[in-house]
Amino acid sequence: MAVRIRLKKMGRTHRPFFRVCAMDQRSPRDGRVIEELGFYDPMCPETDARVQLKGDRVDHWIGVGAQPSEKVAVLIKKYGTDGTHLDAQKEALERLGRRKEYTPAPPEAAKPVAAEAPAEEAAAEEAPAAEEPAAETEAAAE
Repeated sequence: MAVRIRLKKMGRTHRPFFRVCAMDQRSPRDGRVIEELGFYDPMCPETDARVQLKGDRVDHWIGVGAQPSEKVAVLIKKYGTDGTHLDAQKEALERLGRRKEYTPAPPEAAKPVAAEAPAEEAAAEEAPAAEEPAAETEAAAE
């Protein structure tokens, strides 16, 4: 059996996503795989964060004679075990991670006003109640 390391297309229309797989050469593009070795997301905004490979497994399959396709050979050269873009990939993943952590804070001015309004209303309701007996006592004193 001739094993190839190639891309298996996933995703949906206008949103491609690929898995890097070890497959029998005769199987169809999206057919049965022997092992999944990583993924490639061409829609990722960070160019160097688009590929994640299991380097030790890729090395194993190449060691036992698997042949990578042209595109996968380029990805292995850049992002494999001794890849040329590994430092750039780490930086891109960190930038992407910081981007996901950021969420804009909700407007804080609206929440305290809503929280203070019932307290002010409660204070306003208590104040006239406290003044009424004083007014009644003053009227009785006259």
